[in-house]
Amino acid sequence: MTRFIWDKFSKDFLETLLSPYGTVVVSKEVTSEIKEIDVYFSPNTAKIPSQLGLLGRLCQNPCLLEPYRNGITLDGINDCLSKRFAIREIFHREAKRNKQRISEEEIPKLWILTPTASERILSLFTAQLQPNWGEGVYFLPEGFGTAIIVIHQLPAIPETLWLRLLGRGGTRERAIDELERLSPNNPLKSASLNLLYNLSRNLEALSKKTQEDREFIMRLAPLYQQDREQAVQEGLKRGLQQGVQQGVQQGVQQEALKLVLRQLQRRLGEIPHNLEEIIRNLPVERLEDLGLALLDFDTLTDLDNWLHP
Repeated sequence: MTRFIWDKFSKDFLETLLSPYGTVVVSKEVTSEIKEIDVYFSPNTAKIPSQLGLLGRLCQNPCLLEPYRNGITLDGINDCLSKRFAIREIFHREAKRNKQRISEEEIPKLWILTPTASERILSLFTAQLQPNWGEGVYFLPEGFGTAIIVIHQLPAIPETLWLRLLGRGGTRERAIDELERLSPNNPLKSASLNLLYNLSRNLEALSKKTQEDREFIMRLAPLYQQDREQAVQEGLKRGLQQGVQQGVQQGVQQEALKLVLRQLQRRLGEIPHNLEEIIRNLPVERLEDLGLALLDFDTLTDLDNWLHP
């Protein structure tokens, strides 16, 4: 169960960061044996923004992304390669059907993301570093169209941050420290933290946790609490400021109501009319409580349960 939760986080993380710049398909099926590509990405923009760093560079062209929770194995690499061969066959078959020629450069690349990789594994596949890619990026011979990104070997620079968040232990913790120091206006920071918070809550719900799970939950706890308190303070401040300007208590309530409804819509989507009516009739004190509680909501059911304890 722990592995499933971490794997889901990796896929959700890549999908969230890449979806503004192209089509992301998670668990894409290929071949009659129903093999699944973890993440298949096809960009819809000429150039992915530099803020995605190395991750953006990997995804400048259509590609397969295969993130691994544990160090990659011989079987794991062969399994990934079989998916890439299946995609290659699909592209060539489509080109033949349309009477077109296709070059190897047009076939989606395969990027295997792994926290670690042994020298033996890299040697077996003749995986080599390339000067213009830096440490941690090992390319297989050209005909494979594949590279292994060893996350724990990546240099600790801003360009590798988003990939290092998929690492383990100290590598991930240091990446979280860097993420915390980013500007609050950075949209990738907010999206990444929300995914990390969701991961922490999912792990916390497990009856059996690994030591790494517990350490991760403890690392996220103060950061999560800080974000919650800041969100509540900002919401109250805006509501109170508007109330003072209007000079009436109704102004405070209306501003608090609009803020809470806006936050709920951003988090849960469209709010059903019956639930919205209940919220509109809440006193200011309850609206403040809801503004704090909604940070833990994942579904409309959570909201309904809060309104009907």
